Amino acid sequence: MTVLKAEDMHCEKCVERITKAMEREGLKFQVSLADKTVTIDGDDKAVATAKEVMDDLGFDTVEV
Repeated sequence: MTVLKAEDMHCEKCVERITKAMEREGLKFQVSLADKTVTIDGDDKAVATAKEVMDDLGFDTVEV
């Protein structure tokens, strides 16, 4: 599992946008607004796709 930190995730609308985008890509993931993280359950390709999705949505992420 890989955890991406997204400091600019602020509200449930952010969570909803991320969730919909990740589901469209068929990724296994969990979003935590409290921790401001997205946890990706997958290989390097899945993580790269998740980072791209987050970038496309305008979220800066850092792997933790």
